Amino acid sequence: MSAHQNSTPSHNQLDTKAEAWSALFSEPMSDLVKRYTSSVFFDKRMWQADIQGSLAHAEMLAAQKIIAAEDFAAIQKGMAQITAEIEAGSFDWKLDLEDVHLNIEARLTQLVGDAGKRLHTGRSRNDQVATDVRLWLRGEIDLIEGLLKELQRSLVEVAEKNVDVILPGFTHLQVAQPVSFAHHLLAYVEMFKRDAERMLDVRKRVNVLPLGSAALAGTTYPLDRERVARTLGMEGVSQNSLDGVSDRDFAIEFTAAASLCMVHISRLSEELIIWMSQNFGFIRIADRFTTGSSIMPQKKNPDVPELARGKTGRVVGHLMGLITLMKGQPLAYNKDNQEDKEPLFDTVDTLKDTLRIFAEMIGGQVNPATGAKEGGITVNQEAMRAAALKGYATATDLADYLVKKGLPFRDAHETVAHAVKLATMKGVDLTELPLAELQAFNPNIEADVFEALSLEGSLNARNTLGGTAPAQVRAQLARHQARLG
Repeated sequence: MSAHQNSTPSHNQLDTKAEAWSALFSEPMSDLVKRYTSSVFFDKRMWQADIQGSLAHAEMLAAQKIIAAEDFAAIQKGMAQITAEIEAGSFDWKLDLEDVHLNIEARLTQLVGDAGKRLHTGRSRNDQVATDVRLWLRGEIDLIEGLLKELQRSLVEVAEKNVDVILPGFTHLQVAQPVSFAHHLLAYVEMFKRDAERMLDVRKRVNVLPLGSAALAGTTYPLDRERVARTLGMEGVSQNSLDGVSDRDFAIEFTAAASLCMVHISRLSEELIIWMSQNFGFIRIADRFTTGSSIMPQKKNPDVPELARGKTGRVVGHLMGLITLMKGQPLAYNKDNQEDKEPLFDTVDTLKDTLRIFAEMIGGQVNPATGAKEGGITVNQEAMRAAALKGYATATDLADYLVKKGLPFRDAHETVAHAVKLATMKGVDLTELPLAELQAFNPNIEADVFEALSLEGSLNARNTLGGTAPAQVRAQLARHQARLG
């Protein structure tokens, strides 16, 4: 099949928006509709993906002798110039040309003539845009995965310095048991580790090539779709042309993973906000991440975690929007799908910005003047310890102590409840009750009970895999450090 045989008559070729639709239409599109339907001013961010996909398509067309080798060379040269123009900020993005794809193709045709007109052979904007979104999102997932690692490293770095710092662990926001502050931070490392794993799993389904599905039914040209997939580094090709052009599962799945990641950010934000409050005073967040009040000069507000908590709702809203967008669409492509990009783009931007600022807020940054790293969070060890001494955090340790003395756990639980009741009436901690009073509840209690009831004794006793004992925490730190590099 020769290149000449497959060229389309010039009067049907793309030079302006009007000509893109053929001679079927008897009047131009209204300016209002142009503005309403245009996506160029938000989808132009995909220009690199569009050019990358077009070059891979053109290379395949030439290899299959659907277009001539000289046409491919001209397309390469034209795309190189377009790339330079866009990077220099001199490319003229036109509303009349609706989207990033038509803008680039029109400019290519201006530069290289008929070779540019042949580029669209064997493809449609339907499979082209689906390919571009996937290529763009694949690159963004790679960036996000790196940012998730940076955030984990920041948490590990702070945790490493605070293995022996004790704070109260809460359930129902009530003092429950003492835990290592490092252990608490590593819980978030586990969450963000799962987020990174989810992103990499989503990437596999993003990294599938729909190009070659054409408008919806495939094409009559002898395309080598697998060749294009290999050129673009994609893991496979879509197996059904109708699904290939209309599938947005990958965008929904990514936004779901992003939403869950933001939920983890939001949970961490809530704790930072609580810890920073005067009633807790567990931490201080560096001034560069806080703001003051316009009326109350004593205030220092944790704006970054508060805003991240709010932005979580924004990302979850995008997830709901994308699901709703797709729920009523028949096969195959519909114009509704133009609405997938803004929520997807904003989700990516919001997640990247949030991860970047949290990594710096927690781990600190290098001062260019001194070369020293300035921490983002200062830990108030004394305030954490004082809080852990409230609320009878080691009551369970007394129950465990009695169990080891032979008392059934349910009986031990009841015995300790009576001891806590007495301590509450006297306004003292369990460790402040005299040994004789403790022995009145159970004669098997001996002087070594006070070690079991100490904060350090409580931590050290939980020396099982996943526990808060410093030895276990250091083992987990080593595991994460080796994993994160």
